[in-house]
Amino acid sequence: MSNHLFDAFRDRMPAPGRTLMETDDGRSIRYGDMLARSAQLAQALRHLGVEPGDRVAVQVEKSPECIFLYLACLRAGAVFLPLNTAYTLTELGYFFGDAEPRLVVCDPARAGDIAPLAKTSGAVTATLGSNGEGSLTELAVQQPADFDDMAREPDDLAAILYTSGTTGRSKGAMLSHENLASNARVLAEQWHFTRDDVLIHALPIFHTHGLFVATNVALMAGASMLFEQKFDANRIVSLLPRATVLMGVPTFYTRLLLQQGLDAHAAKNIRLFISGSAPLLSETHKAWRELTGHAILERYGMTETNMNTSNPYEGERRAGTVGFPLPGISLRIADPDSGAALAQGEVGMIEVKGPNVFSGYWRMPEKTKAEFRDGFFITGDLGLIDADGYVHIVGRGKDLIISGGYNIYPKEIESEIDALAGVAESAVIGLAHPDFGEGVTAVVVREPASRITGAEIVDAIAGQLAKYKHPKQVIFVDELPRNTMGKVQKNLLRETYKGLYDR
Repeated sequence: MSNHLFDAFRDRMPAPGRTLMETDDGRSIRYGDMLARSAQLAQALRHLGVEPGDRVAVQVEKSPECIFLYLACLRAGAVFLPLNTAYTLTELGYFFGDAEPRLVVCDPARAGDIAPLAKTSGAVTATLGSNGEGSLTELAVQQPADFDDMAREPDDLAAILYTSGTTGRSKGAMLSHENLASNARVLAEQWHFTRDDVLIHALPIFHTHGLFVATNVALMAGASMLFEQKFDANRIVSLLPRATVLMGVPTFYTRLLLQQGLDAHAAKNIRLFISGSAPLLSETHKAWRELTGHAILERYGMTETNMNTSNPYEGERRAGTVGFPLPGISLRIADPDSGAALAQGEVGMIEVKGPNVFSGYWRMPEKTKAEFRDGFFITGDLGLIDADGYVHIVGRGKDLIISGGYNIYPKEIESEIDALAGVAESAVIGLAHPDFGEGVTAVVVREPASRITGAEIVDAIAGQLAKYKHPKQVIFVDELPRNTMGKVQKNLLRETYKGLYDR
C-alpha cells in the first residue's frame, strides 16, 4: 500500500542534496531536509493525537515549515485544512465548528485568541510562526527524522479547502489524493516542468494556486523554488535571471510592467510566465509580450477542481481565453437551466468532469448533489468555446445581468471599456432598477492623469455594443475591491451601490 500523493512526489524526487527551495531570508533547503522535517512533523502530529482522516486546520503565515506541515499531513494520513490568514475569529469559529479538526495550528501571536475557539470544537492547539518558531516545531525537533507513511487510497481525502463563497456560508471542498496527484502530473507534463526548473513562488499557500498548482507541480517535477514570503515587484524583477518560471495572478503582471529594469533581457532566462486566479486583461497580455518578448500562459481552475484548462505551451496563447481542456478532463457548455448542450460559440454554463474534480462539499450532501449534473460539476462560470476550440470565460453565473429581459454578460462590456485610452480597468455589475429589473452599471478606475468622463465612455462604446448593454451610470473609483488572489469582488460593489437607482 502506498501513501498516494506523497509517494507520487517521492517517486519523482531528485537526489536528497538537490535544492528544493531558497527563501527570501537566505535559507537554502534541500529535498533531504524536506524528507526529514516532514517526517518529524508527522511524528509530532501523531504525538498530538492526529489519526488518519483527522482534519488539521492551519492558519499561519507563509513559510517553508508550513509546506513541511502540509506534507506531514499527507504522510500521516491527515486532512490538511489551510485557512486564509485574513480570517477573523468569527470566521474561524465557523470553520472549526464545521470541520471539527483534531488539531489547530496558528501563529504564536494569535494563540491566546484562537486556542479557546479550538477547544470549543474539541481541538488542541499548536503554534507555528513565520520563522518556523512555535510549539509544533519544538515538539517536532524532538522526534526521529523518519516516519512510516500511512497507507492512503486514491479516493482518501488529502485536503479540505473552504470556498470564499459570496453568498451563504463557506463550503468545504473535499479534495482527494488522486484529485491533487492527477492534476499535478498533467500540469507538470503540459507545462514541460523538469528538475532543472526554478519557480518563483510569491503566492500565498492557503489557496489552490499557491499550494496545489505552484508547490505540487514543483514537487511533482523535482524542481526548485525561490520561495518568497510575499510579492514584491522590484524583488521579483531582480530574481528573474535566476529563475525559469513565474506563476502569478494578473496583479503581479500589471505591477511588474511598472518596474524599472523589466525588459526582454531581464526575462531572457524565463521559459514560462503563467497567470491565473482572475482574468488577465488582453491589454496586459499585449503589453507584457511587447516589453519582454514572452506570451503569458493563462489557465483556468477553481477550488473544487484545481486546473481545468490551459493555453498551450507550444502554439498560440490566445489573449482573452483560457485555452483548451487539459488531458483527461471533459468540458462542456450547457444551458444553465435545462443542462442541454449548446452549440459552438454560444454562451452557457461551463461544466467539467475528470479525475481532478472534487468529491463534494464537506457535510453538505444536498448542496453537493445540486452542483453535479450527469457526472459533470457545474462550475458557476459562464463561457463559450470558439471555432478553434479555445475556452472563453465571460463571467460568473451570479454576475449575469438581466436588464429589460435581455441577458447581458459583463465581460463583453468590460472588454470594450478597458480598451479605451484613459481607462485602467473596469467592473460591470447589475443593480436593482425600477424600470429594467437590473441597470447596467460600470465601475471604472481611470489611468493616472486621465479625465475621461462617464459620458465619453458610453459614447466611445456606442458603436461596439447594442444600446441595452450601455451602462446607465458610470462610477469612478480609485481602485476595485479584490480578494487575496486578485479577483474583483463584485458582490461588494453590488452592496456598496445597491440603492443607486432607487426612486
